[in-house]
Amino acid sequence: MRTRVRGWRWRRNPLRRRSDVVEAWTVLVVAVLLFVVAPLVGAVAGLHAHDRAAADAAEQRTERHQVRAVVIDEAPRRVSDVQSDPRHPYRAQVRWTEPGKGVRTAWARVPAGTRAGEPVSVWFDSRGRSVAPPPDDAAVRQHAVTVGLAAAGGTATLVLLGHAVGRRIALRHRLAEWEREWARTGPRWTQPHM
Repeated sequence: MRTRVRGWRWRRNPLRRRSDVVEAWTVLVVAVLLFVVAPLVGAVAGLHAHDRAAADAAEQRTERHQVRAVVIDEAPRRVSDVQSDPRHPYRAQVRWTEPGKGVRTAWARVPAGTRAGEPVSVWFDSRGRSVAPPPDDAAVRQHAVTVGLAAAGGTATLVLLGHAVGRRIALRHRLAEWEREWARTGPRWTQPHM
């Protein structure tokens, strides 16, 4: 029958080794790091990423403008996979009227399945190049959550990896302590008594 005594590493007893005390403190530190520090790191990283992404999105909104245009090209061309936007994977020639500048024509990103003569909303930067629309609030929040979870997960992984290394070192020290104790105690047990 096996009995388990909780907290034995914290109590004074003749079987407790120095490595047991170190391991008990290590477990306590690891628990605090996992349940307090890792979530805090994730929250701080997520908030920082949200502020940064929101500022970038606001800057993009000021640099980019949306135009309501009509597709004039019959066959849209597929944008290369490197610069592809999942919402607007094709490029087509579009025409729109800009106040004070008259009718303009340019190549722009359009949604899949767009046909000639259909109206589309396209985005241009200050140089007149077709660009992806600026990220909306949902994309900013998703980015912040992803960064926060990655930071918390990375912190937890480092803590657990450190704990595994610490346990390995503690095991080696414990075995060395037992070996020294046995070197002192063993001869008394193995010698014949007269």
